[in-house]
Amino acid sequence: MKKSILLIAITILSINFSFSQEKLPINIYKSTIKWIGEYTFYFGGHDGFINFKEGYFIKKNEVITGGEFIIDMNSITNTDIEEKEGKEGLVDHLKNEDFFDVKKYPLAKLVITKVEYNDKTSARLEANLTLKGITKSINFQAKFDYKEKEMTTRFKIDRKKWNVNYESKFKDGAISDAIGFEVSIKI
Repeated sequence: MKKSILLIAITILSINFSFSQEKLPINIYKSTIKWIGEYTFYFGGHDGFINFKEGYFIKKNEVITGGEFIIDMNSITNTDIEEKEGKEGLVDHLKNEDFFDVKKYPLAKLVITKVEYNDKTSARLEANLTLKGITKSINFQAKFDYKEKEMTTRFKIDRKKWNVNYESKFKDGAISDAIGFEVSIKI
């Protein structure tokens, strides 16, 4: 009888251990989100950074299987304009109702819902992105460097799906509906 109880206990512990998952907090100081907005009819545009507020990956059986990340929309910066007034003017415009309305929506969120590995270091991710209170599904390719404890990706979204509807008054200055992101997340 003791052997049966011991065997059942070991089996239950083995099952729980094999299905255990680990929450890996990200290093918000070493992780980056670069945004890129381009013009529609000619080369050029603007770029800058937005900071993570917090986040974590979910690791199961030695691979990343999910995660959740909170983005501080008030942290948006511009890196391509050199003069202070132009830089501040663009950042203020990005923060107002024309774009991200950060007073009303100070945080954005990305939740990884599915990871399909192509090989040990690259995968297709599905995620829910919440911007301006609107959640939409996105997917993108990512690279994992387990030695450096880093995930990198590049992707674009259609800003209009999240009600980022600004239209330039000048045809030559029209901006693309696509916003690009280059992301590096480190733990």
